[in-house]
Amino acid sequence: MLAALSFVLSLLASTSVTLKLIRLRQEAGEQKKRLKKIICKQRAKRKHIEEDLRIAAIAFEAQEGMVITDQHRTILRVNNAFTRITGYSREEALGKQTSLLKSGLHGAGYYEDMGKQLDANAYWQGEIWNRRKNGEVYPEWLTITAVKNQRDQVINYVATMLDITQRKAAEAKLEHLAYHDPLTGLANRRLLIDRLQHSLLAKSRSNLYGAVLFLDLDNFKTINDSSGHGRGDMLLQVVAKRLEHSIRKGDTLARYGGDEFVLLLEELSDNIRETAIETQMIATKIQADLRASYELEHIEYHSSASIGITLFDKQNSSAEELLKQVEVAMYEAKASGGNSFRFFDKDMLDIVNTRAALEADMRHGLQQGQFVLYYQAQVNSAGQITGAEALVRWQHPQKGLVPPSDFIPLAEESGLILSLGAWILDNACAKLAEWQNSEDTKKRTLAVNVSARQFRQNDFVAQILDNIARHQIDASKLKLELTESLLVDNVEATIEKMNQLKTTGVGFSLDDFGTGYSSLSYLKRLPLDQLKIDQSFVRDILSNTNDAVITRTIIALGQSLGLAVIAEGVETIGQRDFLQQQGCLSYQGYLYGKPSADLDLI
Repeated sequence: MLAALSFVLSLLASTSVTLKLIRLRQEAGEQKKRLKKIICKQRAKRKHIEEDLRIAAIAFEAQEGMVITDQHRTILRVNNAFTRITGYSREEALGKQTSLLKSGLHGAGYYEDMGKQLDANAYWQGEIWNRRKNGEVYPEWLTITAVKNQRDQVINYVATMLDITQRKAAEAKLEHLAYHDPLTGLANRRLLIDRLQHSLLAKSRSNLYGAVLFLDLDNFKTINDSSGHGRGDMLLQVVAKRLEHSIRKGDTLARYGGDEFVLLLEELSDNIRETAIETQMIATKIQADLRASYELEHIEYHSSASIGITLFDKQNSSAEELLKQVEVAMYEAKASGGNSFRFFDKDMLDIVNTRAALEADMRHGLQQGQFVLYYQAQVNSAGQITGAEALVRWQHPQKGLVPPSDFIPLAEESGLILSLGAWILDNACAKLAEWQNSEDTKKRTLAVNVSARQFRQNDFVAQILDNIARHQIDASKLKLELTESLLVDNVEATIEKMNQLKTTGVGFSLDDFGTGYSSLSYLKRLPLDQLKIDQSFVRDILSNTNDAVITRTIIALGQSLGLAVIAEGVETIGQRDFLQQQGCLSYQGYLYGKPSADLDLI
């Protein structure tokens, strides 16, 4: 019994040990599984971190430039794209401030606003112009993010930069296509209306007039139908180029559609008459340019244009209304037979027609001998006549004596001054020849006004010498009066011509001195004999201090340069006495007689 009990106890003890061993093995297995799981998790986490780092490294070296700076914007790190975009190597950029890239196109306020947004939002994004290492300025899309620590302090800035040069170029190209005609490259209807409307808004702050010209080719349809659209397009391209040569910088030329073109002229004049005349001159030039023959693929074509014109100022407010007006005027020009222009406003048409009629009358008057020379005496301080000035007058058969102020400006603008000036010189020299045959007049000089346009002719010197030879006059008795406008440009050529004539004895007087532009450095080089004080200074010489001072200065200047001085417009003894006291010893004016065609009176 005891043995059996002992056996049972022994068996129980053995079983307990076995169970403990089994339990220990089970616990060890579970721990091993837990450890393995922990190790697997750590491996997975490390792999994830490595993957993140690899992705971050790839992202840092992406196509966008990247810059990391400290809180003071000192560059700490850049990527390869940064080097490609800016041209700065990593070594050149590290340690430098981001201001290294500033283009200079943005003011201080631009960067101040950027800083304020970064402080408020820790973020800024926008378009900016930066400068590459080679100096090239380029557009860039820039994003800046501020990196803060746990105490909300900025410790770094991370910026990404994208070169948008190509994108901007593409945008510009699209914009150009949207606002320009693809065939001619000119502005299209959309851009024309936009600029016209903008011009009308600007007129509210300006007193200057503008003009719109509507052009339509007269026989374009015939050319297009008979020769094909290809040659028609070529003709339009040539027309566009010719028109571009006829406009001023800042004007807008547009292809309105088909064979229609519109020209917008801005800032012309504050005088409506002058604006109408200037616009008429531009239209005339355009018509002449477009009438010239066109050679298209070795075939000669001819065309012309009908032009409608309308003027506008601050009273106009609708671009569409102006375009309707000018189109109506164009159709009126076309209805009259083409190759002409019409003003929409009847008053403007009257002005242009009056001017055109006057110009035609002048041409006819030159042919018919309607112009005559008047003479106004020039005297010395003793009251003795020393010579005269030749003044042209127009004896119109219907209008009577036309004032020079009415036809001389027109002669200058139209080019008739060349023919008129040649006539004046010829007749003045003829009178000098007559004077030389009389003991009473043979010592007198004759002054002849010469326009700048006339003087600048290549054969001007030859014209003078020819007149002197034909009329067999003493060249020293011929005095040419030049205006200060000759001194504005090409002074060297002026001096050369004057010297050529000076060697023959011809004298020179500078007319209306003090009213224009005179450079003293050029004045002392001109072979002048005389300065002429303008009547605008003489008129109020006794009552206006400024006129008196200017007159004294001109006289003193003439004396210092060894030049004689003559005053025009002398009408009173008081004026003459004042001038004489200042040293001016020659006079011309109503005090000594009005201009007259009768030589015996002077």
